[in-house]
Amino acid sequence: MGCLRSSSHFLSFLCSSHLLLFLVFFFLCFISQNQIFCFSIITLSNQTHQPNSSLCGIEESLARARDAINKAARSGDFSEGNQDDERFIPRGPIYRNPQAFYQSYIEMEKRFKIWVYKEGDQSPLFHQSAVNLAYAIEGQFIDELENGNRKFLAKHPDEAVTFFLPIGVTYTIMFLNKPGNYDHNLIPTVLMDYINVVSNKYEYWNRSNGFDHFFVGCHDWSPDVSADKSKLFKNLIRVICNANTTEGFNPARDATLPEIKIPRKKLGPPLLSQDDDPNNRTILAFFAGGAHGYVRNRLHQYWKDKDDDIRVYQYLPKSINYMEMMRQSKFCLCASGYEVATPRVTESIYAGCVPVLISDGFVPPYSDVLDWSQFSVQIPVARIPEIKSILGGISMEEYLRLQKNVFQVQRHFILHRPAQPFDMFHMILHSIWLRRLNVRLATT
Repeated sequence: MGCLRSSSHFLSFLCSSHLLLFLVFFFLCFISQNQIFCFSIITLSNQTHQPNSSLCGIEESLARARDAINKAARSGDFSEGNQDDERFIPRGPIYRNPQAFYQSYIEMEKRFKIWVYKEGDQSPLFHQSAVNLAYAIEGQFIDELENGNRKFLAKHPDEAVTFFLPIGVTYTIMFLNKPGNYDHNLIPTVLMDYINVVSNKYEYWNRSNGFDHFFVGCHDWSPDVSADKSKLFKNLIRVICNANTTEGFNPARDATLPEIKIPRKKLGPPLLSQDDDPNNRTILAFFAGGAHGYVRNRLHQYWKDKDDDIRVYQYLPKSINYMEMMRQSKFCLCASGYEVATPRVTESIYAGCVPVLISDGFVPPYSDVLDWSQFSVQIPVARIPEIKSILGGISMEEYLRLQKNVFQVQRHFILHRPAQPFDMFHMILHSIWLRRLNVRLATT
């Protein structure tokens, strides 16, 4: 049986039995004032050469989603029939295109289904990972997806829009890595073995070459799959905390996982309410952390114990509370360590402190939706000596605008269990949804 007939001429072309394997990159950009909401589309033919009406139905559904998002972006209107909902509607400058984002979120809720491979359910390396401390978002995401609301789970793999490879990166390193032995081939090896198992057992990996598959990892070693040049990892969607473009992170294919340090028996750091009085923030900028890596070494070199306005500590005295220092500061310095990701970004947002991103190559979370220039300051590593003049040059009016937007963006960085609309879990899902929209799969 051939593909179902599509109302889209382009999709009908993709479903043609004469289509040869090819990749076409083009951009569909939705413009709102000076902001852009883009799809970078990859089109490829069915690799199994087997007719698949269910896949064609999925692609037709995704084509309708793209059309709806495009329409919302061009019209500047929110979806009809949803304006009277009690649900949150994104508005304001923190969004690149709020109408496109809102429509995309609605389409995600209607159409996005994920198949979680069942293999490995008796192993501690799969279907679970750390749910506390620095890499906790990895385990929290896996647990919420598999054991939470389950509304996004496909009942059968033929219904799936994407496929989840449920490797627990942090647990894999914890259980398999020998103390003192830093084997960075560990994650690529385990992931390759898992892919080999599911690709030999099912058709889904092979028909797309992995374009519609993803894994989630917050451990520093998660990006190491890029070090393996195997074609197995060339197309895989990596949802990782260490989103570093200088180390192979591709924003059109990969998604940034927000890093959050979760204390035991809690779901995140204390959240400051929006009635915060800016006059209580008497410190211009604050940072505390070890001299891990080049960026922090440079930060310590220029600012550690040198200025009352720029408070940089290697280790805080026991008499000083870390979160209280954030609450007393206008700006919180979020400097990269050995890797670009840091939980300080999320901590700053929770504390109502304007985050200052100090890194080279870091892609902040949800960057295709959020305009980070509206609620953060970004300082290249080379300009660390200028931190005081840069931050001191920001007027009180501009600072208050930035801080107001920090409070507005908080909802997208809060982790709820069970998950709630537009929270951290759903924003991560939306990032994956957008990457899947970047791919059109065809059947023959």
